[in-house]
Order: sequence, then C-alpha cells, then structure tokens
Amino acid sequence: MNVKTQPETNAPEPKTEKQPSPPAFDLQSPEWYLNRELTWLEFNKRVLHEAQDERNPLLERVFFLAVVGSNLDEFYMKRIGGLKQQVGASVRSLSVDGRLPQQQIDSCHVVVRQILDQQLLLEKELQQLLGKAGIEIKKYKDLSPEDQELANAAFRNEIYPLLTPQGMDPAHPFPFISNLSVNLLVSVRYPDGDHSFLNRIKIPTSADLPRFVQIGKKDLYILLEELVGNNLQLLLPGMVIESCETFRVTRNAITERSEEQANDLLAMIESALRDRKFAEIVRLEVGTGMQDTHKGKLAAELGVDEALDVYEMEGILGVRDLFQIAALDKPELHFAPHYPVDNPELLGDDPNIFHTVREHGDVLLQHPYESFDTSVERFLREASRDPKVLAIKMTLYRTAKNSRIIQYLIDAARNGKQVTVVVELMARFDESANIRWAGFLEEAGIHVTYGVVGLKTHSKLIYVIRKDFSGLRRYAHIGTGNYHAGTARAYVDLGLITCDPDICADLTELFNYLTSGCTPMRRYTKLLTSPKQLKKALLIKIEREIAHQEKGASGLIQFKTNALEDIDVVQALYRASMAGVRINLIVRDSCRLRPGIKGLSENITVISLVGRFLEHTRVFYFKNGGDEEYYISSADLMKRNLESRVEVCTPIESPQHKAALREILDLQLTNIRNVWEMHADGSYSQRRANDEKGDACVHHFLIGKAEKRAAAGRLALAKKSKKKISNRQLGKKEGK
Repeated sequence: MNVKTQPETNAPEPKTEKQPSPPAFDLQSPEWYLNRELTWLEFNKRVLHEAQDERNPLLERVFFLAVVGSNLDEFYMKRIGGLKQQVGASVRSLSVDGRLPQQQIDSCHVVVRQILDQQLLLEKELQQLLGKAGIEIKKYKDLSPEDQELANAAFRNEIYPLLTPQGMDPAHPFPFISNLSVNLLVSVRYPDGDHSFLNRIKIPTSADLPRFVQIGKKDLYILLEELVGNNLQLLLPGMVIESCETFRVTRNAITERSEEQANDLLAMIESALRDRKFAEIVRLEVGTGMQDTHKGKLAAELGVDEALDVYEMEGILGVRDLFQIAALDKPELHFAPHYPVDNPELLGDDPNIFHTVREHGDVLLQHPYESFDTSVERFLREASRDPKVLAIKMTLYRTAKNSRIIQYLIDAARNGKQVTVVVELMARFDESANIRWAGFLEEAGIHVTYGVVGLKTHSKLIYVIRKDFSGLRRYAHIGTGNYHAGTARAYVDLGLITCDPDICADLTELFNYLTSGCTPMRRYTKLLTSPKQLKKALLIKIEREIAHQEKGASGLIQFKTNALEDIDVVQALYRASMAGVRINLIVRDSCRLRPGIKGLSENITVISLVGRFLEHTRVFYFKNGGDEEYYISSADLMKRNLESRVEVCTPIESPQHKAALREILDLQLTNIRNVWEMHADGSYSQRRANDEKGDACVHHFLIGKAEKRAAAGRLALAKKSKKKISNRQLGKKEGK
C-alpha cells in the first residue's frame, strides 16, 4: 500500500485515525431482503389461519375467509397489475431482493395457488358448520320442491327483468366484462340445429340484490348464479341449453397519470377512473369443469395467458361476497359485542371540549376501544357550533358513506366560519367518493384544495382556530387513521387532541404548504413530516441509538407499523443491530427485513399481530439513553409514504400518555394468542400458549383496559360532582 508523505511544516503531526473494519455484510446484496409481494401474501396466510382457528366464533371465521378473498382481489388489481405493466414496458431492473417483474409474478402465482387450495378446504368446512348451526347454503338441485318453487318465484319477480343475455358470435362483438363481476357463459343451440353458440349473462348483484338469495324467511340461501342458471329457459325460450359455466375477471387498477402535466387534476382523475373501468384484465377465474374450448376462447378474447392467468375454482367465485353471510344477525356466532367507551380525559364536567383540552392538556385517543363519536366527531361538531371558533382546516383521505364529518364541516361554513378542506382525490378506490365530497363541500362555500401536485396527502389532521379569553388559540387533532366512523370501529388507531403551541404553529405552516404548494421556509419545531423531514429524522434517531450503544448505554428501538419496505430504513436497522442495539418490530404485513441472521440482525425481532381488529397504528419509540421518545404517525415505513406523500408524525410528550403507549407496546410484544413470529426466511409461526391465560386475545384485553379506564374516570367525576354538591350545601349552611 503506497502512503503519501506530508510536506515538512511546523504543524503537529496529524493523529492517525483508526480505520473502521470492513463490513461483514454487503447491505446492497439482495440476499438480505425479502420480496414485498411475497411477504404480503404471507400476511394473507395469517388471516386465513384466523378463519381456520376454531377459537373464533363461526361467523367471525366466515368474515376472515371473506377478508382473504377481498385481499386477493385487491392484490391482483394493484400489485399484479403493476408488475404486469412493468413486464409490458420491458422493465429489466431488479427488485431489492433481486427479481425481475415476471419472476415476481411467477413466485406470487405459486403462493396464491397454495392459499386457494387452503381456502377451498376451509370453505367446504365452514359451509358444513354453518349448516349445523342452521344456516344453509345449498345448490338448486338440493332444494326441496317447495323451496325450489319459492326460489323460482323470486327469480321471476325480482331477478328476471334485470338480466340481459348477450350473444357471442360474428354478429355480436365480444361483450364488455366489468371488473369483479360474476358471469354465466351459456352454450345453446336450436332444437333442430347442430351449431352451438355462446351467450354471456352478467349476474346483477347490488345492495338490493345480494349474491346469496334468501329462500323464504328461513336461513336458507342459494347463490344468485345458481338460481339464474336453473331458470335459463325463461331467458332463452325454445333453446336447448347445452352448458352453463361461471367466470369472473379482475382488471388492473393501476391507471396513474402525471399530475405535473395535468391542467385540471379533477378532470385527470375522472379520466383515469374511466380508464380503470376498461383496464387490462390480470386474472380470469372460471368455475371447475369449464370446457377447454370455452376456457381458451375466454382467455383469447380477454387477452390473458391461459397457463398463468386462468384459475379454475371449485368453490365460490368471489369469496369476498361471504361478507353477506358473516354479517347475519346471530349474536351467538359472533364475538361478544364491543361498545366503545368515552375517553376518561374528556369526561369533565365542562361541556366544552376546548376548555377541557386547554385546562387539562393533551388527550390521547385509542380507537376502536374509545368512541370516535364522543372524541373526534365531538371535536369537529363543537368546532362547527362554537361561536368563538373562527376557522377550521382539515385533511380528508377517506370517510364514511354517510359521513357526519362532512355534515359538521358544512354546518361550520353555514355558521360563518372559514373552512378549508384538503381532499385527496387519488385515495385508491375512493376517488369517486372523494370527488363527490369535494363537490358537496364546495357547494356549501367551503374552500377545497387537492393538496400539493405530485404528492398524496395522507396525513390525518383537524386544525381549529378559536378566540379564547387570552386571544387566539389553536387546537388540533392528529391521527393515525382516517376520519371514517366505520373503520374507527374495526381498525386499531391512535389520535392526539392538543393545543400545544409548537405543534399548532407547525400545523399552520403545514396547511399553508398544502393549500399554496409553497414549501415552508422555516423548520418545524416538533412535527416530523414527509416528504422532507420524517425519513431523515428517523435515520438520524436510529444512528443516535447506535451512538448511545457504543458509549455503553443499551440501545432500544421499537417500531409498530403496517409495512416495512423502505430500503434505507431497513439498512439503518441492520446497522443498529450489528452495533448491538435491540430492535423490536411489530409489522402487520409486508416486511423486507430478515430478522435473526447472526452478525446482521440477531438483535432484531419481527412479529405480526392478527386478530379481531385490523392493526393500523404507527408508533415509533427510541430509548435515547433514557430520555425516551414516542411518536405516532400516519406514515408506514414505505418509500411511497416517506418520499411521495404528505405525512405527519407527532411526538407524544405527556408522561401519562407515554406510559399508555408503553403498555400497548409491551402487551403486543408479549401476547401469545394473536402474535406470529417472523423467521429469517420470511416464514412465520404462531406463538403457542401453555395455559388458558396465555390464550387471551390482545384486542379483548385492551377492550377490558379501556372499560376500566372509563369506569375509573366516571367514578372520579362522580366523586368530584358529589364533593361540589357537598361544598355548595356547606356554603348554604354557613351563609345561614
């Protein structure tokens, strides 16, 4: 090795710095990373296991099976659709784990077929158990003559007028097949003819015409396509019915366009939605036993690869429709009802929520255990009516069909308040709904903007400016979940109601950025936001934990997120593990990181939590040498969230609230019933309980904790009220 000598000077000799040892692992090597799509499919296996688990009530098991079907539909629409676009564009770049797009598709097909095999077995098992519980799903041929007549009458009166047979011959072009629709392919011929020809009949499901048709008033159901298929003579009178087969298609949902080149974002989204309707087909499902010639014709007409993209299904096409059965009103076949409780910090004797927050400090909300209605909706409801509230600003990503949130915003505008709403038009599968909401809000005189060009606004924010006794004061709600009353009953999320001056000052800057598109000049004081600060801050905090470890303090990082996909974050966690920092990760679904590899990640554990509620919370914890930091965030640890979205991560500073987050993390990290441990190869195994106590569902445990908190809060309020009454009575006596 050649060493250059320094020229002679009077300056002291420079100190020779110890060169760092070469890394034992090349962190650029694909072998240290898992495939995003395959780890997401592993999550679906865990959901399927909940449907298999006999500890769950029967209709809850049916619900989990429907979730698997719905998830796979979305997986093909979004993930496989995107990969197929890459294949079509001749993309040759490799994924982080070293796969070409087509290789990823091929690997996914293998895993999906494994899931479908298990799904079919489970579907049969659950139908048998439903029958034993008095809920029967039958074939038409298995109905009694009386029930067949009832079914036929329902067909004639409610279904027949809605059906439209469409011929498939040279005189009739191949019909358009809509996404996720169930269809019949009917082969017919004239009685005196030898030539057969095909007809397509779309099964017209809707809220008024469900997929499972109830026969009479009994818990007896028949699939709608079964009923149609056994009444074809009414539709095609005088024809010989040779065969009746079912099929279903899935279309690509990836139709994104460049916002920067769009003169009108709203028009661009509407155009993209039209494109999605006619998008490329990425999957064809056919009923078992479909003739090869018919299968080949469908594949050719629909432009799919018969060997790779056609799935022969023995069970129900569109398992997601089992949500209808899962929702049956049979309390004995469901989890015990859960009634969200009031947050005890909001149980004061002052009816004004702003007084409560101002006098008592921040409020940490835990959904679905605590009521969305009496916390978040109350916050906005009171803001809309309070004469001292001057302005309301809000971000809207997804909301409920009959949203009270929208009504409160409209009420606020009618009450003379300045209302601004940042509506995200590109929220996947909610684009049409958000376009409608934007129209309603604008008609009410609300200022509606669509955020920053090129960035999705995924943050969950309500910002209120109120004239208090001491001047203007700002209040805010910052959440991890959507402003959606429905998902607030089923998703696990956190929220913070605060009037912290620094946080609210940061929100002033952030909303100015969202509405103007101009990047704020000053740095945020407390909030960590994407796309500029959050990722950089997380990486710095991980490096800080390494520095603490090297100085002798035990480093500890704990993240709770829906997905861990960003390669820079994964590499930073690997470096921290190699330095000796302990890392606990709670990752719901996709995870690129491989835990437990000696020398690389043996200090990292990864678990996934699957249970009654959908885990949706993001929590970031750093031990920081004893000066602990807790954050809640709208952002997952994915490249898109950290670099292409407007996200907000807020610190939790109250000792009481830090303790609450510590309790949640500890419960989830140590739970047995709902926890799956990830292994270095990307596989998972479920923890096993040694006793009945270890078999407790973490969500049910947290329901109990919330109920105890609420009961304690009510008791404290009652004692306080009793004391006030006693003091007033004492005062009256003394006055006498």
